[in-house]
Amino acid sequence: MAETKTVDELSPIEMRDPFLRKELKRAAIWLGLACVIALLIVLVQPLLIIFAGVVFAALLDGGVRLLGRVLPIGRGWRLLIVVLLTFAFLIGTFVLTGVQVTEQVTQLRSTLESQANRFTGYLTSQGLMPGASDVNGIVKQALGSVGRVTSWVGSAIGAITSMFMILILGLFIAMDPGTYSRGLQWMVPLDLRPEFARTLVKMGATLRRLLAGRLLGMAVEGVASGIALAVGGVPMAMLLGIIAGILAFIPNVGAIVTGVLMVAVGFSAGVDTGYWAIGTYLVVQTIDGYVIVPMVAKRTVDLPPALTLGAQILASALFGILGLALADPMTAMIKTALERRSEREEEKAESDGEPSAAR
Repeated sequence: MAETKTVDELSPIEMRDPFLRKELKRAAIWLGLACVIALLIVLVQPLLIIFAGVVFAALLDGGVRLLGRVLPIGRGWRLLIVVLLTFAFLIGTFVLTGVQVTEQVTQLRSTLESQANRFTGYLTSQGLMPGASDVNGIVKQALGSVGRVTSWVGSAIGAITSMFMILILGLFIAMDPGTYSRGLQWMVPLDLRPEFARTLVKMGATLRRLLAGRLLGMAVEGVASGIALAVGGVPMAMLLGIIAGILAFIPNVGAIVTGVLMVAVGFSAGVDTGYWAIGTYLVVQTIDGYVIVPMVAKRTVDLPPALTLGAQILASALFGILGLALADPMTAMIKTALERRSEREEEKAESDGEPSAAR
């Protein structure tokens, strides 16, 4: 009877096989990466709301830190003062200007529709614009390409709900930012936590300075535009000033929209008033571009205009209006993280004794 021979090598399907374990590990990594990307796509709107809450928390934290320079009291009391002052300002502004602004909103809508019809009618008569039906189709396509916003965010109820969640998230984070910072560090490998913590601190400081500069620019543009338009007799000057101040939070795009609104409303009251609106827009934007922005950029992250505009285009196309509003803070934080990484590599090279020329 022949002797039976057994095979000592591992089977190709044996889990102890090093090759199989290596391939399974590699496949698991790619599968996990695909799942993460799919999850991010599905949860992009909630993630944007969470990030907006972080931005609002940074705004509150900046006010708390600023108040701490003059009031040596607990952080909780300073946060309460900042929140009360914010609500008092918003409620006071609404009470003083609510009725007038409400009337002007309706008037602004009819004025813009009238001016748009006149402008498109003139272009159509000159053969530079297609017919009315074609214009409607173009407008629908343009609005559809701006970006996708889910119904629960895009609707009025969804917008109010989203705003409420942003305020609550920001308030909770501002109460104790250290707890949430430690929670984020817990999700990072132990050897990377010290550097991750330093990066978080630097990103937070950059975000606070950026928001402070935005608030300064919003106040200057809103007040200056409102006063100048009122002096020139432009209709709805108060509403236009408020819109200019709000849109100043979004660089580049906000300025363009503000200019279109000013010029359209100005020419609705006459040619001279229209020229005054154009002059007001140019003067305010010049002061903001050559005085306010450079002054703020020296103390915050200096974002090139082309980089900011490109980020706004991408964010608005991918995430809609909320992405457009948050494009600037996102870009600033990413730029700060990359700069910190570059600094860490330079520090490591210096510690290893690598010559500066080689670096």
